[in-house]
Amino acid sequence: MSMQLNVRIVTLPAMRVASFYGYGAEPEMMAHQKLAAWAGPRGLLQPNSGRLVFGFNNPSPSSGSPNYGYEFWMTLDADEDPGEGIDVKQFDGGLYAVTRCVGTQIIGEVWERLAAWRNGTHYRFGNHQWLEEHIDVWNDDQFVLDLFLPIVG
Repeated sequence: MSMQLNVRIVTLPAMRVASFYGYGAEPEMMAHQKLAAWAGPRGLLQPNSGRLVFGFNNPSPSSGSPNYGYEFWMTLDADEDPGEGIDVKQFDGGLYAVTRCVGTQIIGEVWERLAAWRNGTHYRFGNHQWLEEHIDVWNDDQFVLDLFLPIVG
């Protein structure tokens, strides 16, 4: 597959997030269930809730083990109390190269191509968190991610 990557440069602002974590052979589903159990009763699962949903491997998969971690973040309002037992984190934001990925089967390939795209630019890899923004995360018919590669100018 040699489609042209459409890359845009984005600065994510600092944000408060509620964090939901899963670890195992399918940690995305475990973390997603925790996120949905929290966000659903609060009416935050609607497409127009204004909330951003990010995720990332934590830790990444390693050879020899089927287990790895995945963490979901949902943005919080500045003064919002997410309730008992919810892990709240402060993310400092940063500069990113961003491209869209549609479908679960090509996520790894699109990440590789985005990292390779950076080689042809003046940008260097940043040390801030790599992120996958889950676009329309509640639509089971189409899986869409925006991949956020951390960069510095």
